Amino acid sequence: MKTLSRMRALAIGLSMALATAVVVPMAMAGQMESMSMQKTVMVGGAAMYPTKNIIENAVNSKDHTTLVAAVKAAGLVETLEGTGPFTVFAPTNEAFAALPAGTVDNLLKPENKATLTNILTYHVVPGKYTAHDLAKLAKAHAGKAMLKTVEGDSITVAGKNGKWTVTDAKGNVANITIADVAQSNGEIFVIDKVLMP
Repeated sequence: MKTLSRMRALAIGLSMALATAVVVPMAMAGQMESMSMQKTVMVGGAAMYPTKNIIENAVNSKDHTTLVAAVKAAGLVETLEGTGPFTVFAPTNEAFAALPAGTVDNLLKPENKATLTNILTYHVVPGKYTAHDLAKLAKAHAGKAMLKTVEGDSITVAGKNGKWTVTDAKGNVANITIADVAQSNGEIFVIDKVLMP
């Protein structure tokens, strides 16, 4: 009888241990799944890690050296390293090069810091928006999502035939060339034009 009781106790203990062993990996699997939803994206020849902030990633992109220089000149590094979250529409070097000759050099001068800050903060929206979020917003508003920027004016994000654009206050249209670049403090969308408030 004692042997039977011991065997039952052992069986119960073993089944509890197995249950725990199954539950813990399943919980970990759920965490891994949510982490893997934020994948690493290549931008400008560099990996953009979801565990790093906007500045930590942007400084590695060869396509965004002008943007990084502008952010430094405007004194916005600390802000974009902060907790945010922010959604940044990041123009490439080519986008800045397409501006009229001398524009970038002029904007980088200390006396033009306020203008530069206005232009850069016009590319930043408070909150984290993924492409899925933008699509939902656009669907709810006749195909266009109006987003208020940190600068104060709004930009319009619209999608058609799988292609997404951002229109600024002056009617200039930028194409989103890379979407959903997850950051620890927000999201980046790479665009091919500089937006103007």
